[in-house]
Amino acid sequence: MNIYTRKLRWKFFLLVAAIAIGVSSLWYTNKLVRKLSIEEHKRAELLAEAQNRIVNAEMSDQNLDFFVQVIQNNETVPVIVVDSLDNIYFMRNLDSAKMNNPRYVSKKLKQMKAYSEPIIINLSPNEKQYLYYSKSTILTKLTYYPFVQLGIILLFILVAYFAFSSSRKAEQNQVWVGLSKETAHQLGTPISSLLAWLEMMKLKSNDPDLLTELEKDIKRLEKITERFSKIGSKPILKKDNLINVISTAVNYLKSRTSENVKFNLHFSIDELFLPLNASLFEWVIENICKNAVDAVNGKGVVDINVTDHNQVVYVDVSDTGKGISKSKFKTIFKPGYTTKERGWGLGLSLAKRIIEEYHDGKIFVHQSEIGKGTVLRIVLNKQ
Repeated sequence: MNIYTRKLRWKFFLLVAAIAIGVSSLWYTNKLVRKLSIEEHKRAELLAEAQNRIVNAEMSDQNLDFFVQVIQNNETVPVIVVDSLDNIYFMRNLDSAKMNNPRYVSKKLKQMKAYSEPIIINLSPNEKQYLYYSKSTILTKLTYYPFVQLGIILLFILVAYFAFSSSRKAEQNQVWVGLSKETAHQLGTPISSLLAWLEMMKLKSNDPDLLTELEKDIKRLEKITERFSKIGSKPILKKDNLINVISTAVNYLKSRTSENVKFNLHFSIDELFLPLNASLFEWVIENICKNAVDAVNGKGVVDINVTDHNQVVYVDVSDTGKGISKSKFKTIFKPGYTTKERGWGLGLSLAKRIIEEYHDGKIFVHQSEIGKGTVLRIVLNKQ
């Protein structure tokens, strides 16, 4: 399991845990809401009974006072009592500033009718009143509380996530820069030693071809050291011939790649000058081409097309390999993502950093089809 897969798995577990907490909160709150709804319905029935007893005045004054208190003690449940023609006889716990507004009262009565069935108050065999009620303010707030709570928790998680991501990215950059510069520093000493040994071998060896190849590899190590030393600081971009830079990188790979892999360069012009750091851009082309070679499993075709547009230049690197699923188009550029058993998942991540942060360009999967191949596109600004 690579680093990227482990990170995704942890994120998935955290998401599942957050969903479980949210669902539990909603379930428990809804349970409380149902219980309170039942209690409010019972309270509304008691109010209806109190209204009936008061109207009929069937009890002694002491008992009548009890039912008056029942009505007066209801300070939360909105209530409206009407007859069969919706003439209002009694209302309580509505907005006191709007109770004299017929439109407001009519609207509240309509809402109450939609909320529950009326509680019938039998005044006489031929006369009835109907008590309508709606949720109390407390019950309404409790209904929406879990959603507000989840919103606040989600906002907190998002802020914490972005803060943590920014902090982690800054820390990763520091580690990346420190490791790169230390690598360049450590390579410096053996390279100097190899150059000295090469000069001694030139005096004694009779095989110039061997010495030439050895010198090329030492120069290659010097170039790699130079690349690592430039990571972390904004490199200087100079007007350079893009065609020559790409050709140099591809020619180096050709001599070290199987003959079953064909590299085809498609240039409509011989010169195309734009701001580049040649050493780092060669690194990008090499990384992309190495991935393309891996994709074709040592036998296939790698095409590099350069097209000049008005303000930008497109560099398309295509292969006839196994392709990439659409869901992985962005994932392949994430640090730690790799499909190789011994891969580190840093090649394309490094390429993205060099193109987008150092050259202000773009790099992305232009198109890909499983079993047919992939096209990676680099977009570079001409100015």
